[in-house]
Amino acid sequence: MMDDNFTDYFEPENVPDDKPKEETPEQREEREIKETTIDRTRGGRRRLFLWSLVVVLAGFLVYTVWSRYFHPYRTDCQERGVIMDVANEGTLVKTYECKMISEKYISDTVHIYTSDFAFTIKSDSLAREANALKGTGRRVTVHYYEYKGMVPWRGETKRFATQIVPDGAQAAPDSTAPRQQ
Repeated sequence: MMDDNFTDYFEPENVPDDKPKEETPEQREEREIKETTIDRTRGGRRRLFLWSLVVVLAGFLVYTVWSRYFHPYRTDCQERGVIMDVANEGTLVKTYECKMISEKYISDTVHIYTSDFAFTIKSDSLAREANALKGTGRRVTVHYYEYKGMVPWRGETKRFATQIVPDGAQAAPDSTAPRQQ
């Protein structure tokens, strides 16, 4: 049983007409201009400024991280000394960590010996070469490059050896150093 005296809650009360409104040419032109122009109000400018600020800060952050952790700031460096220790270290990512007594500490008899020269070796062949020279007392020249910061998967130091040349041997061209653009 249907009773027409009750309000039907499932139909809207104000049903718009399906017939389009008639508008004058001036109203149509005004509507088209409003639809095609960019909102240059105070809120639009504020949004534009905030997005610009976010883009600039994100760019600065990306550049800072890249230059500190992924781009070496010193390349073609050399250090002379005697290799004392070579160890394969790391829990997840294994790297060869080396310690060397620098020649400036070997020749200096006045000052107190303070620290070893630590560096990381990535390649197995270079690590075998360093391991063969370990503890022999033979002086070597280590060619390396250096980053400003450390990341866990690269080792415990900021220095990465590219070549180890014993005294009296000729240095080969370096092919493992990072390329500069």
